[in-house]
Amino acid sequence: MLRVNRTAALSLLIISSSVFLLFQLYYYRKYVSKTAPHVQSRTGQLTSSDLHLQTVRMFLALVRRYRLPVFLADTAALTLLSQDALQHRDWLVQDLHCKFLCTNRPIISFALLANAWKFDPGFLSAAEQKGFELLQLRGTDPRLASLDTLSGEEIPLHFLLRCHRYIIQVVFLYERSGNYLWHGPLRLKPNMDRSFAPFKMLDYGRHAGAYDRLELVLTVLDGLDVRVPRNVSRFLSEQQNSHFLECHYRDARNFLQLYPDDSSSAAVDFRRKAKSLLHLASQTLAELNIPFWLSSGTCLGWFRQCSIISYSHDVDIGIFITDFSSNIVTAFRDAGLSLKHKFGKVEDSLELSFMSDDVKLDIFFFYKDGDVIWNGGTQAKSGKKFKYIFPQFSLCWAELLDMKVRVPCETLDYVLANYGPSWSIPVMSWDWKSSPSNVQENGMWPPKEWVDVIQVY
Repeated sequence: MLRVNRTAALSLLIISSSVFLLFQLYYYRKYVSKTAPHVQSRTGQLTSSDLHLQTVRMFLALVRRYRLPVFLADTAALTLLSQDALQHRDWLVQDLHCKFLCTNRPIISFALLANAWKFDPGFLSAAEQKGFELLQLRGTDPRLASLDTLSGEEIPLHFLLRCHRYIIQVVFLYERSGNYLWHGPLRLKPNMDRSFAPFKMLDYGRHAGAYDRLELVLTVLDGLDVRVPRNVSRFLSEQQNSHFLECHYRDARNFLQLYPDDSSSAAVDFRRKAKSLLHLASQTLAELNIPFWLSSGTCLGWFRQCSIISYSHDVDIGIFITDFSSNIVTAFRDAGLSLKHKFGKVEDSLELSFMSDDVKLDIFFFYKDGDVIWNGGTQAKSGKKFKYIFPQFSLCWAELLDMKVRVPCETLDYVLANYGPSWSIPVMSWDWKSSPSNVQENGMWPPKEWVDVIQVY
């Protein structure tokens, strides 16, 4: 009988053991870790984190089965992910410990790209079979609302799934015509259970929100395949400033019934040019990372009639002076606009005006002073200074002429300050030095400074 080569036998044993171990790891990764109904801690008892992870695991299994295009949108989990990626860059390593998806909160949020999903009622019944209780929140589709029709069909806005005392929020993100994503507010109807979830703790739903379109990546968190925004920090920043205001179409239609819009070819041509100019301004300032908002008559047009005021003959935007960049003039010139005038200085009452065709773009720079915000004006022939006082305001997103733009969140207060209680009545003749309700004289520029603070081209 031939003696077996000990080295060969040992090698065979090592290879066999390695193959068996790899098979076990594969089996656990593909079947057990994703579909097992229970996860136990090292002590053999289910912990709070175990239950949370188990709930998320069941939800993600349903997501894969019904091909729901969801991604992790939970601010607490993404904050942990962003911090860990910056500090350690080891978050791709699988770990049975619930490190990212268990955040000591009874809620976790996912977002669903609604335009890439076809509703399947089987998902809801399958979720119930898995032990989930479901609360559906629906609302009117704003994409179908306009000045012509006010009756948009209802669409799903939020799903709340409850299991093991944990809530999974699914936020529906819809594509809007301005090439951005939008979600609606979460509003409970009178017959809904107000104890279903700790609604005040939800990341999404206190108001509608708007986001730039984003790129997603597939990764592994706590042993689970999860899609996340590629740029987590940017998404979190957007989430903090996502508040969206819908135009008041009903009020706008009532206004236009009293004061029909000018349909002449000149008015139509102006609105077309104004839209093009606003789009160009938005692109130019975005490249400089300078936020702006609709101001003066352009803001009034959005708030009052959901459009541009055709007799205004210009486009008005506001920028906080703290966001000023010395590259603004060069950037607008490179974009094809010519500088019409430059009044004031960075420290006081700065104002820029550009021309595109025969439409003027006025950029007003705003200064914070205690509990008020103001912008300045200058009369070129006399050197007189004027100041326009506004109450404190924050910025929200809105849509104008199929563009995602910012407006003061406290829009009514802003408009009232500028135009007074009769803001809803059109005024064809407007004197910028005396007509605004919030204007006041602010002294004069010293003649020796005129060459710098009064520049007309």
